[in-house]
Amino acid sequence: TGESRKAVENSPFLEKAKRKGFEVLFFTDPIDEYMVQQLKEFDGKKLVSLSKEGVSWEDSEEEKKKREEEKAKVEGLCKLIKEVLGDKVEKVTVSDRIVDSPCVLVTGEYGWSANMERIMKAQALRDNSMSTYMASKKTLEINPTHSIVTELRKKSESDKSDKTVKDLVWLLYETALLTSGFSLDEPNIFAGRLHRMIKLGLSIDDEEEELGEGEHEGMPELVEEEGEETSRMEEVD
Repeated sequence: TGESRKAVENSPFLEKAKRKGFEVLFFTDPIDEYMVQQLKEFDGKKLVSLSKEGVSWEDSEEEKKKREEEKAKVEGLCKLIKEVLGDKVEKVTVSDRIVDSPCVLVTGEYGWSANMERIMKAQALRDNSMSTYMASKKTLEINPTHSIVTELRKKSESDKSDKTVKDLVWLLYETALLTSGFSLDEPNIFAGRLHRMIKLGLSIDDEEEELGEGEHEGMPELVEEEGEETSRMEEVD
């Protein structure tokens, strides 16, 4: 489910389904969200949301074994990400639904989807008490084979307290919010982190930038120099 066909077509939730050759139904009308909550199956086939927990694939034993090995590799990283994000996510696990994306945010099987959450927030006469228990409990799923996740794991293993690692974790989480259909609570903070990453890519040092803005601070004051010149002239006289 999503806001538009284009948004749903390019969703990271479809990556594994496309590779496996599964047929996927696109629900882009707001009424569809209400409909799928009641219609659990159709024509003997169970309807499963790709953006929620509970999705399973017909993987071979070899694929399952490989996934367990990958899971063991990033176990420490999953714990670190959960520590950094705190109560923003319920848990951090290895994904079985993404192929090309580094991470994605999925919701509980029986709670609201990201799209339903967006629809309910737009209601003028919404019931806030319902939002408290139906709001999405988010699970961050990471792709252990993605280059970003691999490098982040190596960097975190060398220094867990590295500020860059924490910044990258938050940046991954916030980009996952956007790609998964959620909205940002604090877009300014997200923009600030993005700007820091841009500076890092351009090799701009914050300290150098501050000095560049206040270059006049290091210049001698003209008043003091004039005072010194006057006192020297009096000495000559």
